[in-house]
Amino acid sequence: MKKIEAVIKPFKLDEIKDVLNKLGIQGMTITEVKGFGRQKGHTELYRGTEYIVDFIPKIKIEIIVPDNIADEVANVIEKTAKTGKIGDGKIFISNVDDVIRIRTGQRGEGAVS
Repeated sequence: MKKIEAVIKPFKLDEIKDVLNKLGIQGMTITEVKGFGRQKGHTELYRGTEYIVDFIPKIKIEIIVPDNIADEVANVIEKTAKTGKIGDGKIFISNVDDVIRIRTGQRGEGAVS
């Protein structure tokens, strides 16, 4: 199994959720996060005072998928999240040794679906 973590722009979430549902992805975890990369933040003006906003709001999507569809899922996320501008995000793919469904004690891929 693979864990796919995607850090994306917030306005892309609904679009990504829709394409993942069409692929049959039944579950995901979404977290509101803040961070920066090449963007390095920006300056905002509030009540006449400038503030440096170092951390940009992002959404982190976490999905556990079988090995055989991990590349397809990552490719769909990449294509859907892409705007062509700095700050589109990153996708991380890592191995998952085991999953346990707490309610039933079921383990492995069956615990994910």
